Parts: sequence; C-alpha cells; structure tokens
Amino acid sequence: MAYRRRMPPRLVIFDFDGTLADSFPWFLAALPAVADRHGLRPLGSEEVAALRRLPTREVLRALRVPPCKLPAITRDLRAMKAAAAGGIPLFPGVPAMLAGLAAGGIRLAIASSDSEASIRRTLGPAAAAVGPIAGGASLFGKAARLRQVLRLTGETAAAALYVGDETRDAEAAAQAGMGFGAVTWGFTAAETLLAGRPGRVFRQPVEVLEVLRG
Repeated sequence: MAYRRRMPPRLVIFDFDGTLADSFPWFLAALPAVADRHGLRPLGSEEVAALRRLPTREVLRALRVPPCKLPAITRDLRAMKAAAAGGIPLFPGVPAMLAGLAAGGIRLAIASSDSEASIRRTLGPAAAAVGPIAGGASLFGKAARLRQVLRLTGETAAAALYVGDETRDAEAAAQAGMGFGAVTWGFTAAETLLAGRPGRVFRQPVEVLEVLRG
C-alpha cells in the first residue's frame, strides 16, 4: 500500500504556560501564597514529580482543591501572573519556532487560561508571528477558546492542530474536533501524555516545524 502523506495543518493553536512559556518555576514559587489564601494544603517538594505524572483532574483531587474555589484561585493566579509576566521566559527555541511556522505559511494562534495582556508581555517581539490570542479560559474551558479562534480565523477544526502540555489540552482539542500535538517539556510527564495517544508528539520546539512537511 502506498504511503499517504499527511497534509500539514493550516492553523496551529498553542497553549501558553508550559508550552511556549517556561512558567512552572514561577507557579511553584506562587503556590504557597495561593494555598495559604484559599486554605489549601501545602505542597511538599517531593510531591511535585508525582503530580506531574497525573492527569489534570487527578492533580486537583490530589491537592484537595474544592471545585467551588477554582474560579477564585484561577483569578488570583492570573493576576499574580500578569504582574510577573515580564520576568517569565519563553522556552529556548520558541521564538525561532514561531517565526519558522509563520514563514512557512501556517497561521498561528494561542488559546490559554492566561490573559491576553500577560501573554503578549511574555512573548515580547515573538508575538509578531502570532495571530489571535484567546485568553482567559477557565481551567477546563479551553474548548470554547479553540472554537473562538476558529471563528476569528475562518478555519475549520479539521485544518487546525492544538499544541499543549497537559491532558486538559488534549481534552479541549477533542471537544473542539481538532487534532492534538503533545509537547513533553511542559508540566505533565511525557508518559502521561503519551498514554492518551496524541496525534503528534514534540520533544523540543524545533520539532514542531515538522508540521510544515505534513
């Protein structure tokens, strides 16, 4: 049987934190203050590696986060992140990756729980390669932001790929009817992401440029 070349997506939508921005060290530093403010149990350093092997919903259960507190916790983290955005780095290779995809004719967008202002501040000059930024998603509300990007770009879900670092990103892509590409350098451990059988797997930013070849 002849090999059929996979067509490259016309639109690549990125998650932000843990995918483009190396914000996990900031998150660990901010977590004690948020836990104290909202009455959550403190997270021991020895627990971090174990939590990274869990799907997002199980992480919340392990941390004993009541669902009713999620909106307030998310708002606090978003506000704290906005104040720190200028000091949070992008992962090495991300600016070149974004520029390379855009130069190859692929449209780029971002769908994230972070705010658009914070995302643009962290991206800096790299934002020039990116089109719509749909920020402010609730923890499990990224599918709505993905659909928003599709409306803004006029692209179909079949022509789009969502790239992220968490199991909730994979869930959002499935809900929006688009393919998912997992990055292994973010929060969730590679084996956990691979267990969900993502359509594509990227182990370093330069590999994302392979989507140009289909």
